Amino acid sequence: MTYGELAAKVGRPMAYRAVGSANACNPIVLVIPCHRVVGADDSLTGYGPGLERKQWLLQHEGNTQIFRYSR
Repeated sequence: MTYGELAAKVGRPMAYRAVGSANACNPIVLVIPCHRVVGADDSLTGYGPGLERKQWLLQHEGNTQIFRYSR
């Protein structure tokens, strides 16, 4: 799911930046799986523990899609 899709799902399709900001404030990253939210272009963005960990979690869950991120 992208930030835009999540914003639309809560009835605020233009609030994708607010969704990203709220997602970044998530203190319990494994219980509430914010690592599953990706950028609109399938890029890995905004994950406090690090983008390498985000990619690992997605792959560990069986997601075979390769996501792009810059170090």
